[in-house]
Amino acid sequence: MRPVAAPADKRFRRAHVKPTRRRRWRAGLATAAKYAVVTSVSIAALYRGGSVAAHARALQIDRIVVKGNSRLSTGDVLTLVNGLRGENLVWTDLESWRRLLLTSPWVKDAALRRSLPSTVEVFVSERRPMAVGRVGGKLYLIDESGLVIADYSARYADLDLPIVDGLSGGERGEEDADEMRAALAGRIIAAVGSRPEIAKRLSQIDVSDLHNATVILSGDPAVLYVGEDRFLARLESYQDLASALQERVPDIDYVDLRFDDRIYVRPVGKSGKTASVALAH
Repeated sequence: MRPVAAPADKRFRRAHVKPTRRRRWRAGLATAAKYAVVTSVSIAALYRGGSVAAHARALQIDRIVVKGNSRLSTGDVLTLVNGLRGENLVWTDLESWRRLLLTSPWVKDAALRRSLPSTVEVFVSERRPMAVGRVGGKLYLIDESGLVIADYSARYADLDLPIVDGLSGGERGEEDADEMRAALAGRIIAAVGSRPEIAKRLSQIDVSDLHNATVILSGDPAVLYVGEDRFLARLESYQDLASALQERVPDIDYVDLRFDDRIYVRPVGKSGKTASVALAH
């Protein structure tokens, strides 16, 4: 009998392959890899977090240097930026701190600059007192624009400044006019600033009349009408003629300097009577 060839049963051979073990081995490898990645990320995060925290502590502001202040003390400036110390040097908003500094009437302008690793430099530009304003029986330091800086007190006794009257009309709704009066006083002070010999004699200014400011010079009782412009030229004209005028009119009530070709002088006690003096050209 011839032997019968039986076909090879491929399924039979596959039965000897154990794929289950291979899948388990690969699954275990994948799981281990995942744990390794998670562990590495965690370690890196912890390291980075510690590094960032340490770096953040190094950048905390612990020193504030104030420059440019004179009348405003360093302590006053530091009070204005109270809370800046301890802030992060990189992330703190310096513009917001600058705005706080500008709330002080003494501060005309300010700038803040970062200086690594933990310092902020504060540069202050102060308002300059130009006169003592007299309002409602009280005295105030004012700058060239008429802005009130501070109450005038013995603390500022070293300042030799003219007194300005008429800054406030005293009536409600006159705020715009008050600003114009302050600006008028500022223009007079600025105009004579280029002539120290006249500026140092400027004793009193009255800006009650917006169109005719009056001035009194130290050592001279005469009231000088200087109008609303050409202040320096008019005061120079008076200074050149003062001796001659006083010889002709010993007791002068006022001198009107508002006209280009003549000066009008009224003696004390002679209401309505004025003398005129021609100006030489």
